[in-house]
Amino acid sequence: LNARKKIVKDKGVAPTELEEEVAKALFDIEVTPSSDIKADVRDIKISGAQDVEVKNRVALVVHVPFRVWKNVRKIQGRLIRELEKKF
Repeated sequence: LNARKKIVKDKGVAPTELEEEVAKALFDIEVTPSSDIKADVRDIKISGAQDVEVKNRVALVVHVPFRVWKNVRKIQGRLIRELEKKF
C-alpha cells in the first residue's frame, strides 16, 4: 500500500508534488487507527489538486473522479477538517 495509488491520472501524466502531498494525507487518514472515516477514505481517489489564491489566502482545490463523488459527499465535512490539520 502506498499513497501513489490514491491518484488517478491519464497514462503518461505524472502527478504534481501537491497532488502527491494530498494523496499522502488521504493515505495517512486511512491508516490512522483512531480515524472515524478511515473506511470511507479507503475508496476515495483524487484526479488532481491545485492551490488557488482567494482574498490574499491560498485555498487547496482537490478534484475527485465522479465515480467516488458519492463517497466524498458522505464524509465531506469530516474529510475537510482532517485535511485542514495537514495543510
